[in-house]
Amino acid sequence: MNQITGTIGRWQGAGLMATTLLGTGVFILPQMTIAVANSGALLAWAILTIAILPVAVVFGLLASRFPHAAGPAYFIEKAYGTTAGRTIGLIFLFVIPIGAPAAILMTFQFMDALVSITGWGQLAAELTIVAVLLLLNYRGIQVSAKLQFALTLAIVAVVAVLFGASGTNVSQVESFASMASPEASTVMLAMGIGFWSFLGIEAMTHLANDFNDPKKDMLPAMMIGTVLVGVIYLICTLLLLMVPSDKEGLAMIHAFNVLLGDITWQGMGAQVIGVLGIASGLATVNVYCASAARLLWSFSKEGVLPSYFSQLNGYGVPLRALNTILTIMALVITLTFVTEQKLEDLIAWSNGVFVIIYLLTMLSAVKLLSKRYLPLIIGGSVFCIGVGIALAENMLYSFILLVVIAPFMYWQKQHQARKQLA
Repeated sequence: MNQITGTIGRWQGAGLMATTLLGTGVFILPQMTIAVANSGALLAWAILTIAILPVAVVFGLLASRFPHAAGPAYFIEKAYGTTAGRTIGLIFLFVIPIGAPAAILMTFQFMDALVSITGWGQLAAELTIVAVLLLLNYRGIQVSAKLQFALTLAIVAVVAVLFGASGTNVSQVESFASMASPEASTVMLAMGIGFWSFLGIEAMTHLANDFNDPKKDMLPAMMIGTVLVGVIYLICTLLLLMVPSDKEGLAMIHAFNVLLGDITWQGMGAQVIGVLGIASGLATVNVYCASAARLLWSFSKEGVLPSYFSQLNGYGVPLRALNTILTIMALVITLTFVTEQKLEDLIAWSNGVFVIIYLLTMLSAVKLLSKRYLPLIIGGSVFCIGVGIALAENMLYSFILLVVIAPFMYWQKQHQARKQLA
């Protein structure tokens, strides 16, 4: 078997999109944005949700019209040539083995809410997660797609129950409006924190061929997922503003216990929020692993990388590529534990890489999409440039990757051309 077969539909895709974006921050980021902007966090999330929509639309349009396992790398290659496309693909591969283990480490904040695991026990638990990711993907993304759709419904249900229990009314909304006007600087800072919640849009495009009908379902799935995530973050932020906590730890657990403190749900906040937080964080890592494996498989078929990774198993999964990605992740996790280093410090560098991927995808859309989408493309490009400016020196890692990889990809292209002529 050498072709990936589509097996997921619109709503499963929306579930994948939502859980990918909710990720490790679903019950953490609202608390962080409130810490820097207070009531201005609501404005920050509203602006961020609206600003990200053009980016999501452009990615969805490109993926539905040009479904390919290489995702953004394929779009950029079609628009600007082989060297540009392969360069972007490789910098994506370089960031996954670092960013994904960091996300796993962050997910363990929710584990602490349930049971404290330290030392070698924590390392064993983290490596067990890597093994679980292999099992989830062995028979194809449709298995985890169904699970992640159910997870999305569970998160929505919990947030909806909490919002209903809060008894939000007009007077409460007016009380937020009467607060001192938030400073622009704090709102911008909150937006910078919240931006990380929307990283993952690009990962979905690698899975376009896993959809039954990408032309019909890809864009709706991505838009439903993006809007749903924005609404969830807005509601979670509003809940934390209405039920403030002066305790250390996850504020959402405190809000859960206060709002649902009857006999049935008494003291269950740590269990419910902890389990959902862990599952959502793992769902994000799962999609990125599947995306990276498909990109590695695609590059192997095209001769960019060794042919070893071009084989699919009986379920149409690039198992060798997946095993390689997960093995590198396990090694990075182990190295981090042994050296007592924190991968969270590298997350900002990883985000710089995604800014480059997003911006070049927007620019490729200028050539690949109809001119009627130009306003959306411009809006998405402006957003990416703004985030890049905000990241400042953290963009250095992505620039180094570009400078190192682009010349090598150009040399490889010339070498392959000479071999064909010989």
